[in-house]
Amino acid sequence: MPNRLSGPTESILIRGGRVIDPSQNLDSEQDILIEDGKIAAIDKPGAIPASRASKVIEAKGMWVLPGLLDIHVHLREPGLEYKETIETGTRAAVAGGFTSVACMANTQPVNDTPYVTAFIRERAKSSAHCRVFPIGAVTKGLKGEELAEIGGMVSEGVKALSDDGMPVMNSYLMRKAMDYSKAFGVPIISHAEDWNLVGQGVMNEGPLSNSLGLRGNPAAAEEIMVAREIALCRLTKAPVHIAHISTEIALEHVRRAKDAGLPVTAEASPHHLTLTEECVGTYDTNFKMAPPLRNEKDVEALQKAVAEGLVDVIATDHAPHGLIDKALEFDQAANGIIGLQTAVPLTLKLVHDGVISLKRWVHALTVGPSKLLNLPYGTLQVGKAADVTVLSPKEIWTLDSSHLFSKSHNTPFLGWKLQGRIDKTIVGGKIAYDSDTK
Repeated sequence: MPNRLSGPTESILIRGGRVIDPSQNLDSEQDILIEDGKIAAIDKPGAIPASRASKVIEAKGMWVLPGLLDIHVHLREPGLEYKETIETGTRAAVAGGFTSVACMANTQPVNDTPYVTAFIRERAKSSAHCRVFPIGAVTKGLKGEELAEIGGMVSEGVKALSDDGMPVMNSYLMRKAMDYSKAFGVPIISHAEDWNLVGQGVMNEGPLSNSLGLRGNPAAAEEIMVAREIALCRLTKAPVHIAHISTEIALEHVRRAKDAGLPVTAEASPHHLTLTEECVGTYDTNFKMAPPLRNEKDVEALQKAVAEGLVDVIATDHAPHGLIDKALEFDQAANGIIGLQTAVPLTLKLVHDGVISLKRWVHALTVGPSKLLNLPYGTLQVGKAADVTVLSPKEIWTLDSSHLFSKSHNTPFLGWKLQGRIDKTIVGGKIAYDSDTK
C-alpha cells in the first residue's frame, strides 16, 4: 500500500489568517507559504505573491495554528480492530485538527516487543492520515511483573513508555523502568492510581457515589501514586509524565516537584477539564472513565493548573469501545470515551470563557506535547515540517454521529452545541482534512 504521508506535495498559500504560534511568540495576521512539505515563508498579508502557490486557502477570520499533537490515544490496532484501527483513528485525528498522535501500548498483543512496535510503525506508514508515534509498554503484557524489551522498542521508534490503563504497582520495577527510560532518552508516562485502593471503585468516592449506590474510587488513589512517581523521579532523575491528572492534591504534588526542579510533567484531558461527577447521576456509561470524573473543586483546580502552565499538555485519552463494551451496567462497562474530534471545541470554550489564555491553550496542544516526546513539530518556523491546523473559532455546530470518523461512537457529547470547528488540517504539506470535502 502507498504511504499516505509521502509523495508529491503542492505549494499552498494560507492567506489572511490569525497565526498563533507560541514557539515563536507569534500572534498576528500573517500569510504562510508551504513548499515541498515545509513552511517556506511567513510574512505580512499580501507580501507573498499568490503566483508562488498552486493552491490558495483564504483564512480570513480563522486561526492558523501549528499542527496539534495528541500524546495519549488508543488506536487499538493490532488485535482490537472492532473498536478502532490506525486508519479510522487517525482519520478522526485529522478531523479534530491533530497532525500527530502517540498511541498507547494496550493492544493485543501488547506493544511490549520491538516486533509489535515495528508492526505499528509500518501499518501507520501505509494507512495513517497523520503522524503516528508508538508508546511502548513498561512491563511485559502490562502485568507489572517483568520489564518489557525497552531498548529494542526504542530502536524501533517508541517515544515513551507506559502501562496506561494498568498502574505499575511494584515500586522497585518502576524504579528500574525509570533507570532504563533515562538511559534511552524517553519519558515514562504514568497511569497514577493505587490499584489496591481503587479496588472495585467505578466513580469518584464521596457522598454522590454513596447516594447512587456505586463503589467509589477515592482521590487518594491518584494522589498516592503521583507522590510515589515523584519520589522515584527524585531518586532516578528520569523524566516522568503524569497522564490524565484529575485531583487538586495530585496537582499540588506536581507543583512541589516542579518547584524542586524535577523533570515532572502532567497532562489534563478535555473531559476532566469540563465534566464533573454529577454527570454520572444518569448512569450513562459514556461518563465512566479512569480516573473517574471528579468534583467541581477538582475541575476548577485543573483548569487553573492548565491556565498557569502547571499542567503542560492537553491530551484526549481517546479510548474507543464498541457497543459490547459500553452497553452494560455501569460497574461492568469499560472505561473511557473517544475524544479526538471534540477536544478542540470543548477546551476552546475555556478560552472563550476567559479561564485559559489563547496562547496557553495553543501551547498545551503544540509546544508542550512536542517537547515532552522530543518531536520536531508543534511549530510554524520557516524550514520546519508544514503541519498546520486551520480553525474557525466562532463557528457553532451540533455534534451528531454522522460527524464521527472513529469506528466507535462512545461519547457523552452527542447532541451538544460546540463552538470552534476545524476547517483544514495539513500534514507535511498535504491537506489531510478539508471541512469542505470531508
